[in-house]
Amino acid sequence: MVTTATLFPCSKHQVISRPDVVSSIRTRNHRNIDSNIHKNSNNPSMLQSISASESEISSNPIKNSLEIANDDDFSHYSNDSQREREDEIKYVSHQNAIKILDFIITPLRCRGGSQKSISVSGGAQDRTGSTEKKLSSSIPSDVPRVLSVLNMAIAMSLHYLAYSLARPSTMSLFTSSTTGFGGSAIAFPLAMAFISPTSLGLLLLYGRILNATGPRAALRRTTYICSFFLGFSSLAIRILSGGGGVGGGQLNSFILPSLVCILFVFRESYVQLLTSQYWSFLASVVDPSQSARWFAPISGLTSITSALAGIWVSPLVKRVGLTGLLHLASIILLSTLFFTERAYMIADEHGFNPIDEIKQKASTKSKKRMANKANATTATTTNEEGMVKKASELFARIPVLKALFLEILAGQGLSTLLNVCFVTKLSEAIPDDDERAGYTGKFFAIINTISSFLQFGILPSVVPRIEAGSLWKIMPLFVVGTTIFQSFEKDPSLLVVSGSFMLMKTLEFSVRRMLDEMVYVPLDFNSRFVGKEIISVFGYRFGKSGMSLALSGLSSLFGDFGVRELSSLSTGASMLWLMAAWNVGKLVPTRANADLQYKKNKGMIAADKKH
Repeated sequence: MVTTATLFPCSKHQVISRPDVVSSIRTRNHRNIDSNIHKNSNNPSMLQSISASESEISSNPIKNSLEIANDDDFSHYSNDSQREREDEIKYVSHQNAIKILDFIITPLRCRGGSQKSISVSGGAQDRTGSTEKKLSSSIPSDVPRVLSVLNMAIAMSLHYLAYSLARPSTMSLFTSSTTGFGGSAIAFPLAMAFISPTSLGLLLLYGRILNATGPRAALRRTTYICSFFLGFSSLAIRILSGGGGVGGGQLNSFILPSLVCILFVFRESYVQLLTSQYWSFLASVVDPSQSARWFAPISGLTSITSALAGIWVSPLVKRVGLTGLLHLASIILLSTLFFTERAYMIADEHGFNPIDEIKQKASTKSKKRMANKANATTATTTNEEGMVKKASELFARIPVLKALFLEILAGQGLSTLLNVCFVTKLSEAIPDDDERAGYTGKFFAIINTISSFLQFGILPSVVPRIEAGSLWKIMPLFVVGTTIFQSFEKDPSLLVVSGSFMLMKTLEFSVRRMLDEMVYVPLDFNSRFVGKEIISVFGYRFGKSGMSLALSGLSSLFGDFGVRELSSLSTGASMLWLMAAWNVGKLVPTRANADLQYKKNKGMIAADKKH
């Protein structure tokens, strides 16, 4: 038990309240007397003097122990007490961090065994730091890892907060009759078709930055690019629209709609570029069992901030306008860099930076070369390969990645169809731009609220008990049912269309996102940082663009499609998604096999470090 007296330095006059110190001094004095008796066994006069000292100590142990002890004894115990206090402060800080995590993310608990309690009393402590060792042994070893994960999760949640503010703004600007393409049925799917090439361009840019500077700098630079583009585009739109937001001033009939279209396409493209980088880091610093417990609540944080953004849209639009909302999104996105840098800094300090994996592999091939460049670049053996070649090699080596790519194409194709249904019906039902932005914000707020409930309340308990492969197979069945119901409606109402789209997005934000990220945890560096970008950025957006191009082609051949026709197409697309997800479910490793694969990868790194 640690008392107040043991936590602060003590003087010679205060030692009377330190029974542990007195006991230690008394024990040492008796030890010294025994030693002197042994050394002077042949000297009667000295033995007599020693015996008198022993009698005096025994008659008043506390008083005489204090008199015999010199000032060095007290300065020693004073220093020991200060060290104990510093160690306890460190321990309490770590415990408070875990309490915060428990409060925010209940499943983010350190479950690697019971934590030991602090024990500083009960006899003398030696001068070799036994107290420090006891305290440090009671501090959970994975606290830095948890703090790093938490920082990256906060960054990702702020990223989605910014995106959720930008989404209704760009959507309203695009569908506006004054700044965008209101009344044009072909404009929306045609714009969606440009998302794929834009995503490909961003992906190639990311690949160059990653090869040249590493994942940390790549995340930093791409965040700068996305934030500045949002900010400058919104400023330009505000100027071109006469400074008064939508409908103000002389509008340029060509430049303004073109800029709004570019901003809309970019906003659809950049979100996955950044999201996949956050998840690549998270997948690199946790093991499969941790991912099953942590990924759902981490996704829940993004759902909470997205829901809050949806609630704030209407009042914010009234105060700052649509362009002001984009400015705010730009600033929030820029603020994520504080947390991403913190996450990488903690990982680097404690030896689990994802770049260490590729450096260790490179060091086995050329240790001398890596010794000169250890802090310079993230040079990999695939620097000069193109993205297509990298993708084909990864898909051939890891079949589940190919299946996941096809599943994303099918799933995003379906999501695009339901999105077009939603936007078409919403434009018919709510013609006012600001009201439509408010409805969109509240709609996604509801989606994210439901998603956060699933991510915090349901999935952390369900996922550790059910294999991921089974969840992949079950998930699409719900959407198949709702699309079939919608297709039977002669004129689906806004409520029915919104319900189908809401279910799809809720599953996508909660269950599918978590299952998707769990696939990458046991895989190697290239799979997590290169393969993931190819699949998540290009595949995600190519699915949207491919479906949009198909809709544009069908519209040009057969005329504009109504909501009923789009609903029938959605039923067919949901069947394709079911088949693709079923295939992923068959290839995803079981929990036991994922653990083995993860330990194999980490074991190879550990072996390299020993050499």
